[in-house]
This record gives sequence, C-alpha cells and structure tokens, in this order.
Amino acid sequence: MWRIIPLSIIQSILLSGGQVLLKFALAKMGHFGWNWNFFIRLLTNWEFLGCGILYGGASLLWMYILKHFPFSMAYPMISLSYVFGMFAAIFFFHEHISVYRWCGVGFIMLGCCLIVK
Repeated sequence: MWRIIPLSIIQSILLSGGQVLLKFALAKMGHFGWNWNFFIRLLTNWEFLGCGILYGGASLLWMYILKHFPFSMAYPMISLSYVFGMFAAIFFFHEHISVYRWCGVGFIMLGCCLIVK
C-alpha cells in the first residue's frame, strides 16, 4: 500500500501547481466581472491555461488512485496538497509561515503515514 505515497505526492504537486498558476492568473486579471471582456482576457491568459492543464493531469491521476486504492486511504492523501501549498506560499508568494502552521503540516504528513500503514 505504500505505492500510494508517490502517486499522491505527484497528484498533490499537480493540484498545488494549478492553484499557484490560478492565483498568478487572477492577479493579472484586474477586477472580476461577469462580462465577455473578462472571460476573453481569462482564456488568453497563459497562467490560466496552465492551471487547467495541471488540474486535468491531477484529475486523471486522481481517477487512477481511486480505481486502485481504497477510498478511505486515497481521500485523506489529498491533504498532501496542503503541504505543497505551504511551500508554494513561501517560494512564490513570499509569505511568512508561523510555527503553528508548520506543526499542522507535520501532523498532516504524520497522518498520511498512519493512514497508509
């Protein structure tokens, strides 16, 4: 069952990468509006298109994981995306992460290891 770990890591990296690109895309968009101009700018934004590609890859890998592993084991592994999201916050958005949040990340990683056992 440890085979789920590398698959979940890759899936979580794709998912987190999609979130990072979505944040970059939305930062470039300016004001949100329900008009054609907004959606044309969105669909011609390379970060938004990259976000969709990463989400698509994450979804395909998620389907594989769901097909081959018990749901009670697979679903909690999505929480690994929180771990990668914290690192993305530091490296891409220059956010400061408190020690309490790092403790939470540690608990998430420990929980994933316990679920796989």
